[in-house]
Amino acid sequence: MKERRFVRELLESKQRILMLSFVVGIIFLFLVIQLWHLQILNAANYHAMSENNRLRFVPVAASRGTIMDRTGKVLVSNRPSFSLAVVPQEVKDKEKLLTLLSDMLGLDRADMADRWEKAKGRARYYPIVLASNISRDHVEIIEENRLRLPGVEIEMKPVREYTGGQLAAHLLGYIGEVSEKDLDTSGFEDYNPGDYIGKNGIERALEKELHGIDGGRQLEVDARGRVLRTVSESYPTVGRSVLLTIDAAIQEQAESAFGDQAGAAVVMNVNNGEILAFVSNPGFDPALFSGRLPADVWQRYLDDKRHPLENKALSGQYPPGSTFKMITALAGLQNNIINDSTSINCNGSYSLGTSTFKCWNKKGHGVTNLHKSLRESCDVYYYQLGEKLGVDRIAAAARAFKLGSPLGVELLNERSGLIPTAEWKQKRFGKRWYHGETLPVAIGQGAVLMTPIQLASMTATIANEGTVYRPHLVKRIVDADGKTLRETKAEIIGTTPFSKESFRLVKEGMLAVVNERGGTGAMAKVYDVKVAGKSGSAQVVKMRDSKNSSQYQYRDHALFVAFAPFDNPEVAVAVIVEHGEHGGSAAAPIAGRILRAYFDGKKPPRKEAPATPKKNDTNTATDEKEISAVVKEPQATGEPTHD
Repeated sequence: MKERRFVRELLESKQRILMLSFVVGIIFLFLVIQLWHLQILNAANYHAMSENNRLRFVPVAASRGTIMDRTGKVLVSNRPSFSLAVVPQEVKDKEKLLTLLSDMLGLDRADMADRWEKAKGRARYYPIVLASNISRDHVEIIEENRLRLPGVEIEMKPVREYTGGQLAAHLLGYIGEVSEKDLDTSGFEDYNPGDYIGKNGIERALEKELHGIDGGRQLEVDARGRVLRTVSESYPTVGRSVLLTIDAAIQEQAESAFGDQAGAAVVMNVNNGEILAFVSNPGFDPALFSGRLPADVWQRYLDDKRHPLENKALSGQYPPGSTFKMITALAGLQNNIINDSTSINCNGSYSLGTSTFKCWNKKGHGVTNLHKSLRESCDVYYYQLGEKLGVDRIAAAARAFKLGSPLGVELLNERSGLIPTAEWKQKRFGKRWYHGETLPVAIGQGAVLMTPIQLASMTATIANEGTVYRPHLVKRIVDADGKTLRETKAEIIGTTPFSKESFRLVKEGMLAVVNERGGTGAMAKVYDVKVAGKSGSAQVVKMRDSKNSSQYQYRDHALFVAFAPFDNPEVAVAVIVEHGEHGGSAAAPIAGRILRAYFDGKKPPRKEAPATPKKNDTNTATDEKEISAVVKEPQATGEPTHD
């Protein structure tokens, strides 16, 4: 009996020990798993949390590089601005803080919450920018309520200052806060929400050079956020500065010449491709885009029929009109279809099959040779020449000038224009090219499209007799000490097959446009320089009736291209006035004013005579007329024409 009891008790004891061992094993296994979870799986997270309890990072934004014109005149610099930021680790109640900031400062609560949400995943001691470019009044309110706003900081960041206001706005571009899309793009890994980047123009195209490298200080703070010591510090690196090829004085005169008219102008050095002025009118205020653009201003830009936000000089595509006749003429000379004595009789129209193609001069130009056809812009001459050439030979001549494709200027989103061929139509529309379609192409109408920068390049190539330079806007890039890091050299991207004799004939015709009686470009004349040019009008709609003929959007575009001096060309100009109707009266005067600004800029500064000449001073001019005389430019003569 005792033995059975002993055995039973022994078995029960073993069972209890086994169960206890099992429980202890489970507990021990749980502890091991927890230790593995804490010390291995989440070691980095807990280490970061530990650091967050005592560290704060204060970013120091780098100043963007300065943008200057070719003479060193500053076009874009920096000024300090204030940003509202918050350190998440110091905020106990996020929703309460956002509501408080919104009520105090009148800021958009949803926008601040969205910025906070997008910054998730970053270290909690890294400040999140909730609002940029806040006013000094906002700063004062925050400072007065500092104790009620735990974790809220004011950061000072440099923002852009455009010294010329709207001057060259489309060229320079503007900056704005980096977007979520930008942050996901390759090359923007070092950017953070709240950073400013270039959005378009030079600011965007040269973002990497202009941006600089941000610095910052990592501080050790106590539980109340008081700074105990600086753990580490890195100084910001100022962005590189850019000298453009633009001459601010010419740019200013070119923009002023447009007045309220919409359009574009490009001024180019014919011997190296440097762009001296780059105009898209009307402009806009780039400073407004650095912050939150007022809704009424944005709507005003959108409602403006002149499209002030469009970079017309770079991406505007227009029929070149009669300015394209030089290409057709060169094609005719190269293919031995015409020479300087080839003449036709223009009676005001030309018939081909069942179609009639009208000349702008309804009465006709009479007997017309190449020289007269350019001077008076006779359409019938080029209708007949185009019929003999065919569209593909005209296109080949245009392609020799690198037309129909982007020229590779530094700015983004350059358009290609269009030079039609029979093959292009077959691929695009699945239809063959009809003979009658060549005639409008010969005078720069139909499917032909060119950008203002292409028009300037074409004119420069004619002026230098066959060398196509890549247009460029950047002269050099320098560091903070002024040391040149990169300089843009002239780059030849093509040469044309036309003979010097062909260029001579075409250039003499262009000289006649401005300087001979009956020329369509007399209003581009500059009194002390020989100017050669060509006017043009580009149809916006095929036919205008009496109802819409006076409406702005149905008027023809006005064009004028020119180069000067004739004997030793230096500069080429292309001007487009949207809906200006006649190139000779709307665009030519603008081209003349631009050329005047260019040549005036080359003259040495005038020495002013003494205000009150002393008697018996042998070094003082005695002729009052000699002291005060100013040579005035005579008014251009000649009646404006339809071209």
